[in-house]
Amino acid sequence: MDIVLLEKIDNVGGIGDKVTVKPGYARNYLIPQGKATVATPENLQKFEAMRAELEAKAMGELEQVQARAAKIEGQVIRIQANAGRGGKLFGSVGTIDIAEACQAIGLAVERSEVRLPDGPIRVSGEHQIELHLHADVNVPLTVIVEGELTDAPVELLEDEETDGTQSEGDEKAEDDEEEKPAE
Repeated sequence: MDIVLLEKIDNVGGIGDKVTVKPGYARNYLIPQGKATVATPENLQKFEAMRAELEAKAMGELEQVQARAAKIEGQVIRIQANAGRGGKLFGSVGTIDIAEACQAIGLAVERSEVRLPDGPIRVSGEHQIELHLHADVNVPLTVIVEGELTDAPVELLEDEETDGTQSEGDEKAEDDEEEKPAE
């Protein structure tokens, strides 16, 4: 399906580009979100009439995002998580945890903007992640996961073999094994 982009879309094109995309992507995402319009002669004329307005709007958004990126640049996020010996976490630190930690220190970051190149963080230590704020703006962020040493909850069961005694059920099972004739 041929469409005209009304804003820059990653891996598709920039403002005003006439591109061909799969019909479902255009109908279900790009057109309803106002990111594109169908490439008809009437729509092309409308787009050319408002091209300068769309480009000015895009530049304004880019400036806002760059100002946000300047605030975020160089920040360090600290996240506390339960960990066992060796720094391995019980669970993991994901995009939600990082977005919430950013909100806690006053940085406006959405979950969808957090990019974890190696997937969720599963070990304590310092990790570099990337925030994808705009199609043209990516900001590195340092996340320090501090593992709180916690012993795993383990229920200690009485080990009957260390007592040197056997229960009646164990004795009967052993007697049954001895009585079976060899075939």
